[in-house]
Amino acid sequence: MQLLTYQEIQEILPYRYPMMMIDRAVIESETRAVGLKNLTFNELFFQGHFPNHPIMPGVLQLEAMVQTAQLLVQDKLDPERKADLYLKRMDRVKFRKPNNPGDRVKIEANLEKLDNGEAVFQCRTSNSAGVTCQAKITLALRPFSRPETFPELNEFDKTANIHRDVNGIMSHVPHRYPFLLIDNIITATDDGHIVATKNISANEEIFQGYKPGYPVLPGSLQAEIVAQAGCSYVLAKPENKGKLAYFMGIDEAEYFHPIFPGDQLICDVSLPPVKSRFGKGAGEIRVGNTVAAKVSMTFAVIDPE
Repeated sequence: MQLLTYQEIQEILPYRYPMMMIDRAVIESETRAVGLKNLTFNELFFQGHFPNHPIMPGVLQLEAMVQTAQLLVQDKLDPERKADLYLKRMDRVKFRKPNNPGDRVKIEANLEKLDNGEAVFQCRTSNSAGVTCQAKITLALRPFSRPETFPELNEFDKTANIHRDVNGIMSHVPHRYPFLLIDNIITATDDGHIVATKNISANEEIFQGYKPGYPVLPGSLQAEIVAQAGCSYVLAKPENKGKLAYFMGIDEAEYFHPIFPGDQLICDVSLPPVKSRFGKGAGEIRVGNTVAAKVSMTFAVIDPE
């Protein structure tokens, strides 16, 4: 059994504030690592998720799982740090209970398979109330890369004719800085097809602490972008005025291409009609014509407490 302090974790993982999601960890065996994340109201993400009702974003629980799993396999898969160890896939993600300021989050990562440059884990997070999230995650290696084109202005840029700008989005959703992750809704149709955009800037706090020296957008947050695009559409419906949309799960998510500062994300989401308080949706994120991610999700629309 090997105990890792915060400083020792930083020697292994390429994460820093505000994207380091583990305060302490223990390597229990060749196939199991356990992390601890203490939550306090001073965490930056609580300021935007949600004001007056702070909850740890579910996707940051997933990020904590990824980082705990990475502690176990970083030196096995890439001891010389010659490639990018990234989240390739998530399956059967279930968000069970909330994590709030004052909670302590236990993160368990159990290695299921290590083969051909990939590591598959069964993970879960829990607090004193029980299990808060469960997920199957796959980590893999990809070469370090860089953007190869200069982006041009296009039909997805903001105009007077877009469906909703950021002020309109904030009139319906509770997300705020630094956890509002869509900038515009370009189009939205009555049958539940939404096209949203997110401009990726190096000035965002994410990039100060997520792989400094190789800034890429975390896969966990890409799932949140798809969810927020869907949330903004659902909560804008008159029958849902004053309600909240909760991210209940991710059926599957797959990541194909890194996203860099300077990229414009086009988030294309389809939401079948919601016949109860539970719904499903699917979306993809593109940079230009390149598909960067695909996500299918479940959500619930509920009355605020």
